[in-house]
Amino acid sequence: MVPRYLVDFSLDQLPRVKTDVIVIGAGIAGLFAAIKASKTNKVLMITKKSLMDSNTRYAQGGIAAVISENDSPAYHREDTLTAGAGLCSPRAVDVLVHEGPKGVQDLIKMGTQFDYEDGELALTQEGAHSQRRILHANGDATGYEIVRALSEEAGGNPNIEVWDEHFILDLITHDGECRGALVQRPDGQRVFVEGKATVLCSGGTGQLYRYTTNPEIATGDGIAMAYRAGADIQDMEFVQFHPTSLCYPGAPRFLISEAVRGEGAILRNIRGERFMEKYHPQLELAPRDIVARAIVSEMENTKSTFVYLDITHESPDMVKHRFPTIYEFCMNYGLDLTSDWVPVAPAAHYMMGGVKTDLNGETSVKRLFACGEVSSTGVHGANRLASNSLSEAIVFGRRIVQRIQEIGEAAPTPSFASRTNRTEPPMQAVVEKRLKLQKVMVRYVGVRRNQRDLQKGIEELKRQLPIYEAVLTKREEYEFANLLTCALLTSEAALLREESRGGHYREDFPERDNLQWRKHIVLNRERGIIEEWVEDVVYE
Repeated sequence: MVPRYLVDFSLDQLPRVKTDVIVIGAGIAGLFAAIKASKTNKVLMITKKSLMDSNTRYAQGGIAAVISENDSPAYHREDTLTAGAGLCSPRAVDVLVHEGPKGVQDLIKMGTQFDYEDGELALTQEGAHSQRRILHANGDATGYEIVRALSEEAGGNPNIEVWDEHFILDLITHDGECRGALVQRPDGQRVFVEGKATVLCSGGTGQLYRYTTNPEIATGDGIAMAYRAGADIQDMEFVQFHPTSLCYPGAPRFLISEAVRGEGAILRNIRGERFMEKYHPQLELAPRDIVARAIVSEMENTKSTFVYLDITHESPDMVKHRFPTIYEFCMNYGLDLTSDWVPVAPAAHYMMGGVKTDLNGETSVKRLFACGEVSSTGVHGANRLASNSLSEAIVFGRRIVQRIQEIGEAAPTPSFASRTNRTEPPMQAVVEKRLKLQKVMVRYVGVRRNQRDLQKGIEELKRQLPIYEAVLTKREEYEFANLLTCALLTSEAALLREESRGGHYREDFPERDNLQWRKHIVLNRERGIIEEWVEDVVYE
C-alpha cells in the first residue's frame, strides 16, 4: 500500500512558515487563483521550477469561451457534453460555459493580449466545437502569453510571495483537514508551511508516458500527494492522447495544435492517402480519442511510426501568420509547414481525471482545493473538449477564491511525527526506474488497452513498490514515487472499466456500456474503490 507520507519527519523539529493561502504550482490555475486570492489574503506560491514553467506555457490552441453573437452557452454546453461521452457533470459544465466569458475578461484586465481581427477578438474553431469560440494569442502561443501576463501581475504583487525551485513532499493533515504542506527547499532543508487553505494547481501526469507533449515537471505530484492525504481521486483511466505531436528524429514530441486541423490541415498515411473518412464523419475534426486511434491503426496497417499532417494546400502567408511558433519550431528541424507534410504521432497530452472536487473546487479533504489539470471537476467527463482546460482553470480558480473567503482560520496544528522503518536508499538509479515505468505505461496502458496487458502492466508496476520503503532525499526520487502512485491508479481504474468510452479504449470491450458503466471510478487510499453513478446525463 502507498504510505501516508513519503518521508519521515517530526513537526516540532521543523521551521514553520505561516500564510493565509498556499498555492502549489504555477500554471494558469495557480497564477490566476493566487492573483484573485491576494486581494484579501497573504498568498505563498510554491513551484518546483519557476513561474514560467508549466503545461499552460505550451498550450497553443487557445481558450474556449462564448464571445461571438452567433454562439451561445447552450451550444458550448452541448459540445462539451458530447465530447465528454456521457460522463460530464452537467452542473459543472453549466458553470464553465456561463462563467467562461467573465474569466476571459479577467485575463484581459490582467494584461493578456489576445489576437484581434477587424477590431474584434479573433476566434477560431477546433475539433468537436460547433462554433468559432477559441481565443488565441500571437497565433499559436496562447498559453505562453497568458503565463507571461499573469506572471508579471503576480511578480509585482506585495501580497504574493513566490518560492521557486521548492518541492512539496506531502500535504499535512490533522483531524481530516489539510493544514498545509511539508516543503523541501533547494538546499535540502525541510519546512512546514501552514495555511488556512491549500490550493493544488500542480498540473497533470504526462511523464507517465515516454512520449508526451508535457514538460519534464508533469509527474503527477499533486494527484499522488492528495491520494496519500485521503482525497478522492476520480476518472484516472481517462488519459487524452493528443493525435498530432511532431514525430521526427532528434526533435522532442512537440505539440502540433488541433487548430492546424481546424484551419484545414488533413491527415495522410505514409502512402499519401487521406484516411479519416474511414473512421468518422467529422474527418480530421473528430474528437481527439477517435483521431488518435485512427492514426495508430494507420501506423499499424502501413508498418510506420508516424502519419503525415498536410496543410500545404493553404496559403503560406496564412500558415505563417496563424502558426508562427509551430512554423518556426518545425523549420528548426528542416521541416517547412507551408510546403512539407509533417510527420506526427499520438502522445500523452492531458489527464481528464484527478483530485475530485465540488463546484467550488474543494476536495473531500477540508481546506484542500484543486484547480486545473490536477483536478477532476466533472467538466471534461471521459474526454476533454479542445481548449476547455484553460477556461476551466480560470472559472474554478475564481470559485475557489470565493469559497476560501467563507472559511475561517484553522486551529493551530499540533506537533506530530511520521515515523516508519525506512532505512535503505533506492537500490537502482531512479532514472532507469522512470524510463521502465514509462515503457510499461506505453506498452500496456496506452491508446488501446485489454485485460491481459493491463494485468501484466500492474504486475510490473508493483515490482517497483519497494521505493516506498526507501529513504528518499532527491527530487527525482520523490517524482518517481509520485509517478508510480499515478501509474497504479491509472492502470487499476483502466482494468476495472470494462467498456470503451472517451479517452479509455478497451479492445476486449470495444462498445460503450451505459447500463453498467455510466459511472465514475473513485479511488481512495483508505476506502478503496468507490463507484459513483452519473446523474442527469446527456448523451450524444
